[in-house]
Amino acid sequence: MPKRGYHHGNLRQALIEAALGLISDKGPQGFTLSEAAKGAGVTPAAVYRHFHGREDLIAEIARQGYEIFADLMEYAFDGGRPSAMAAFEATGRAYLAFARKYPGHYVAMFESGISVQRSPELAQAASRARGVLENAAAALCAHIPVEKRPPPAMFSAHIWAMSHGVVELYARTAPGSQSPFPPEDLLETGIGIYLRGLGLLAPDHGA
Repeated sequence: MPKRGYHHGNLRQALIEAALGLISDKGPQGFTLSEAAKGAGVTPAAVYRHFHGREDLIAEIARQGYEIFADLMEYAFDGGRPSAMAAFEATGRAYLAFARKYPGHYVAMFESGISVQRSPELAQAASRARGVLENAAAALCAHIPVEKRPPPAMFSAHIWAMSHGVVELYARTAPGSQSPFPPEDLLETGIGIYLRGLGLLAPDHGA
């Protein structure tokens, strides 16, 4: 029986919550809008009052994911406290924590095939998340003369890619893969090696 008493706003979110569970269980292409409607306790026709199709629903989940992601990254960065290096490492740990805590959002963001340019709102949310890591990177190399400073957008993208790789291989129980070390340790040591290569860490820095 369809649930009664939904208001316009919370029916939309109920559909999102139902789809999140389906994405986690079946992947972004493994469910139908009818299944999302059933999970929310409404008729399939009700879905189309809020979303034109499954891709629109997934795109909204991705947008919300990027907003949560950016909030977590900003909280981890904490304005560069207690040091630029500590704050930068904290953003890496926040990446792993997000992937674990919000698997449905993570898949919608990075594994659904939905472009971040699908809507201005999604593009803005993705840009804000990327900007947090770029700001952390800029703070980390602010002491280096401008002419010798690595572009923050470049090395923050490298760290993002490294974080993503650790998540995909070891932090989401990928079949057949088992990390010889905790994912957080792999990421932290990898970041340390990379930053030493850029000259941003002394050789004896314990990262």
